[in-house]
Amino acid sequence: MDIKPLAASFRDEGNFVYKKDGIVYRQINKGFTSDYLSLMESGLYDSLISDKYIVNHDEMPINYAADKRSADIILKPEQIEFITYPYEWCFSQLKDAALLTLEVCMQSIEYGMILKDSSAYNIQFHKGRAIFIDTGSFSKYEEGGKWEGYQQFCKHFLSPLLLISKVNIQLSNLLKVYIDGVPLDLTSRLLPVKSWLSWSIFAHIHAHSISQNMYSDKGSKSSSIKKISKVGILGLLNSLHSAISNLQWKIPKTEWGDYYNNTNYSSNSSFEKKNIVLSMAQKITPSLTVDLGANDGLYSRIVAETGSMVISADIDPVAVESNYIKSKGDTKTNIIPIIQDLTNPSASIGWAHSERESLKSRSSTGVDLVMSLALVHHIAISNNVPFYKIAQYFSKLGEHLLIEFIPKSDSQVKKMLSSRKDIFTEYSIEYFELEFQKFYELMDKVKILNSERTLFLMKSKVYL
Repeated sequence: MDIKPLAASFRDEGNFVYKKDGIVYRQINKGFTSDYLSLMESGLYDSLISDKYIVNHDEMPINYAADKRSADIILKPEQIEFITYPYEWCFSQLKDAALLTLEVCMQSIEYGMILKDSSAYNIQFHKGRAIFIDTGSFSKYEEGGKWEGYQQFCKHFLSPLLLISKVNIQLSNLLKVYIDGVPLDLTSRLLPVKSWLSWSIFAHIHAHSISQNMYSDKGSKSSSIKKISKVGILGLLNSLHSAISNLQWKIPKTEWGDYYNNTNYSSNSSFEKKNIVLSMAQKITPSLTVDLGANDGLYSRIVAETGSMVISADIDPVAVESNYIKSKGDTKTNIIPIIQDLTNPSASIGWAHSERESLKSRSSTGVDLVMSLALVHHIAISNNVPFYKIAQYFSKLGEHLLIEFIPKSDSQVKKMLSSRKDIFTEYSIEYFELEFQKFYELMDKVKILNSERTLFLMKSKVYL
């Protein structure tokens, strides 16, 4: 059997996650089972499952262990189709993840337990909602004990949410640089002066940062994790919950935020395009689709009608925010919006360049369909990426490609070229097909009615 420890799961000596024959399992080691047994016997697990706060799991025979010498209990959790990371989430996703973490922690205390950490990576988006995935994060609570997760929570959640809400959405990119959370002293410096007048921001960021630095300089433990009573911890959690619940992001207007109200499609063309996209998707019945340049997820929802899980990716945080809000209200729960810049896609980062996986290597079952609608001209013209390189990259992302070609005669491309010199002599549908056929076999080609645009369905020659 093929056993592969997950690169992100190595910091907790009591348990770790691994894949066996492509299925994710969690091994709880000997000497570390008491916390797990308390989770199960206290009623906390059943309560969290009832509220849909945590992934469910089955206990498995010991022969499923990655290391039978150290294993005591083996869990098979509900499988997450596609892992996403905090630096790919929009504001409301990060906010929902923060509130869920606090709610899980508060509920844990009611059952005599507590979260021993509060990493944003303990949360995933599954079946249309945030869900807690780290069964090994629970420990027995002792009256007067400290909450170890406080500082981590402020770095992973409160800091980036405040920077987005109070300063600029682009500061969410700090989560790529600081994958263990944005430092409190940096957050304190970046926040506006008036933030010192907010009691919650002062207490959890400014004073917390000063205290952290002061105790660090003295070589002693920070007062942020000093022993406090159960009532005190619940007060702290409620204070954080209130502060985050009240945060709002004043959404700016962007090029893509209102994209579908500014296209050159007639109503008939738009209707036909939707039907063609659905028909092409139905030909391959994808289990997992990655929709690149998804905007607010209009076509992601059409492909989702086939039953496919759709990773709905866009560079614009406003579009992703809109997509996520719509997804929360949908009856369909198989769409996961993420922020993704295709000219600089999520890379493998963290310890040994593998702790957080790249976009390309993240799917456990493989991507059946890559979708790229009204996007290739932006990559080729705005970013000067040749068709050859676009085709080469896309062909490695997934088995099939549904792509839209927009010629120079289209009004949107004309508008794009109006502000720059047209050096793109090889930008034509003939050259597009020539370069893409080096990596793909053509399955279907349909010109959209009353439009300059053409949709292609292709199968990769190189995808493994």
